[in-house]
This record gives sequence, C-alpha cells and structure tokens, in this order.
Amino acid sequence: MAGQTEPVVHTPHGAVRGRHERGITVFRGIPYAAPPVGPRRFRPPAPPDPWDGVRDATAFGPTAPKPPYSEAFAQYLSDPAIPGDDCLNLNVWTPEPSPGARLPVLVWLHGGALTRGSSAVPVYDGHSFARDGVVCVSLNYRLGVEGYGLFPDAPANPGLRDQIAALEWVRDAIAAFGGDPDRVTLAGQSAGAISVGALLAAPRAQGLFRRAVLQSGAPEAGERDKVRRMVRRMAARLKIPATAESFAAADRDQLLRAQAEVSRLSSPVLGGPAFGIVVDGDVVPRDPLEALVEGDVARGVDLMMGWTRDEYRLWLVPGGLLERVDRLGAVALAGARARCRCGTEVVRGYRALYPDAGTAETVGQLVTDHLLRIPLHRLADARPGSSYVYEFAWPSNLPDLGACHALELGFVFDSGDVPASRRLAGEGAPQELADAMHGAWVRFARSGDPGWPAWDATHPVRVFDAGEPTVTHGPRDAEFDLWKADVTMRGTRSRRLVRR
Repeated sequence: MAGQTEPVVHTPHGAVRGRHERGITVFRGIPYAAPPVGPRRFRPPAPPDPWDGVRDATAFGPTAPKPPYSEAFAQYLSDPAIPGDDCLNLNVWTPEPSPGARLPVLVWLHGGALTRGSSAVPVYDGHSFARDGVVCVSLNYRLGVEGYGLFPDAPANPGLRDQIAALEWVRDAIAAFGGDPDRVTLAGQSAGAISVGALLAAPRAQGLFRRAVLQSGAPEAGERDKVRRMVRRMAARLKIPATAESFAAADRDQLLRAQAEVSRLSSPVLGGPAFGIVVDGDVVPRDPLEALVEGDVARGVDLMMGWTRDEYRLWLVPGGLLERVDRLGAVALAGARARCRCGTEVVRGYRALYPDAGTAETVGQLVTDHLLRIPLHRLADARPGSSYVYEFAWPSNLPDLGACHALELGFVFDSGDVPASRRLAGEGAPQELADAMHGAWVRFARSGDPGWPAWDATHPVRVFDAGEPTVTHGPRDAEFDLWKADVTMRGTRSRRLVRR
C-alpha cells in the first residue's frame, strides 16, 4: 500500500491514526479506559479522557504491570513488557476500516495465569485474521494483585471489569474500523479462556458477544480465602495493612516482587497459592460453570472449546519437574488425588487405561482432566447443538513438550513464522495444520460453524494433528466415566470435580 495516506478512524473518545501493513490496516495502543493509577488503582475502570487532534496508534501501548517469567519458562514463552501507566489499551487489525464493511470480529483475551501475558505477545499478531476477512481485536487488562486481589475496601475482579469495558468499547467503536458489533466472537486461551467462561455467565457482559472460544481453560471461580491469603502474605512481606488503600500507596515494583515471592510455588498441576476470578455477588454472582450448566445464561451464544493432548507438559517440563514427579511416585499420586478430590479408584483406572504411562504423565493427565476436560465436557453436554469440541494433538518438535499447553496458539493465529512461536513448536511446524486450525477459527467467527459436527450424544471431537483431518467420537469418555463412577461412589455432587 505504498503511497497511501495513513488511516485515521474516529472513536468515541477521539481520532486515532494507524498504519498499513502487508495489505491490512493496524491500530495499536488505543485506550479503552483511563490509566489505573492514583485513586483509580484497584477501582473499576473509568472511561478514558477524550483527546483533541489525532492520536498516534502505530505502536503497542504499555502492558499491565507483571513480574517476568522464570528463566525456565522464559525459554518457551515470550512476554514483552512495555512501561507506562496507560495499560488499559487495545489493538485492531482490519482489512477495511470503514463503517460499511460490517465484518465479523474476533476479540482476543491473552493467557498467563492472570499474572502475566499481554496483547503485545508476537504470537497473537492479528494479521492473518484480518487477511481472511475478520477484524481482530486484542487487549490488555490488569493482572495479579492489581487485577484479582481481594480487599475489604475495593470491588473484586477489576481485571474482569477491564475486559467488560473493552467489550463495551468494541460495541460502541468497532463499526468505524469495519467490524460488525452484532457479530463478535470472544476468544481466549488458558486464563483468557477462564475469563471468557466468566464473561459468558456475567450479567453485565450479556449481549456484548455472539460466539465464544475457550482454549485450554474452563469456566471457574477461585476460592476467596485462597486469594485473601495471597494478599495477606504480600501485606506481611511489605509490612502494610491488607487493604486496597495501602496497596495503592505502595511502590509498584515492590508489589511485583512480593507477588512473585508468594506465588513462587504455584502450579496448575501441583496447586499452591494463586490469584483468580472470584464470586463477588456483582460481576460474578455465582460460580460461572454452574451458571452455564444449570442456568439459562448465554443460551444464544455459540461455543467452541477444547484442549491440547499433553497440556501438563508445559507445566512440568521446564525446570525438570517431570523427572521429579516421576521420582516421587506414590507420593505424587496421593498429592494429585488430594488436588483433584478423587478416590483411589480413579487413579487405578488411569493406570489401567495407560499402563505404560509414568507417574508424571498419570498425574498430569489426571489434573488436566480435573481442571479442563471434565468441566468443558460438562459445558458441551449442557449446550448440545451449539457447542463444538476439539483436541490439539500435534507434538512439538522440541524435546519432551508433546502437544503441550499453549502450543496451538501459533496455529490458531497462523503465526508460526515468528520466533516466539518457534520457542514452543521448534523448527518445521506444518503449515497445513495452521491452515486447518486458523481456517476453523475464521469459519466459526463468520458463521458459528467451524467445519465439524456439533456436540451431541456421540461426542464428536475434531482432532488437529498432522495429516488428514479427523473427527473422533468420545475419545476420552473412559476417563469421564471414571470420574462419574467416583462421584456416585462417594455420594458427592458433580460440581466438586471442577473446583480447585
């Protein structure tokens, strides 16, 4: 597009100038809420102040404050940190920035355990979606204690409230960028998918999106006491009261160091302290999974959801945890039982199903089913006909990772050519797999049908792997039957299977 003038679009708060890149138009760092600093720290998001003239939107905006990944994880995961207070911003990739285009929209919520990640991660480049006729929006939201701390003098879940503010911005502004506010798909991975699940059930988010994608994350609410303990431990290290007022007055770098210290032993597989979305009687009035399974919320929303075959390997391979769990043997299995609140029969069942699996693999699959597959299975069962389920099965070319957590992202975004994608996939990832997976996400955003049968009593699952496309039926029903039998035997309600 050499020689073209720089694109300018008018938003409700002022005009922004983007740039043309590789045949599409990109706007970066657009504020959707005011900077969460000073009296706005730990408070719900406020609208940004309007600006005069044309604001430059050619570079990613500041990222939310966060500690860096450990050295063990940083070799696999990219997480740029961009300084600045104005971190509640978003980016738009569009093929046609004009009000008449009315194109489908995909809004992306990044992962990172609600403590890390940002929209500036190179894997999340929205170019391929725009190239294929979908307006792509990615956003930053508050993380860690500033996004999910629980205080007696501040509302809960400010990070989730940020996401709602961004969706409201999309509703009000996306038409000017060529998007259709009535055809919005909300998608996320890991903590982003957990957020999608909470927003599906949130009364304030109803009507803000028409379709939803949950990648390797299920609707859940964390334990309020666990979050409170995190805040109290941080307060003890900082020698301040455990209140939002005191935390807002604290040095941000000291807060991040304290947060990193108290969460050092946290792991999806092993448990431990962690920040999370909590039931607050307001934005999250009840457990999101129970609201979606038992209630009528979001009944008109099409769903696509799935997991990777070896999710746990990203959590256990860095730092040598895989070998350590294998050495622990029966102790690790007992810990997994406690983590998943299941009986010995479930563990015996996994041993019988996978007789060649080591302890770490058994523990990993057990916890992955508990946290991800079983709740997503329940959600699909509650929404037959409008739910589509997938499994990503292609193993990384790097040693020991297998089809690990987050590996599918470079295929969904068709961004395998960026170095950040190769950190997980290695060299030579199959382009035909990216074509298939990215194409399914584009079709879902356009029509609600990704290209395989919707969930029904036969449990169809689209398996993404190298080679010809396959749809299997009930590939993990044996594991689910183990859990159902355990629930019946122990006389508990099934919701115990999905709570941490």
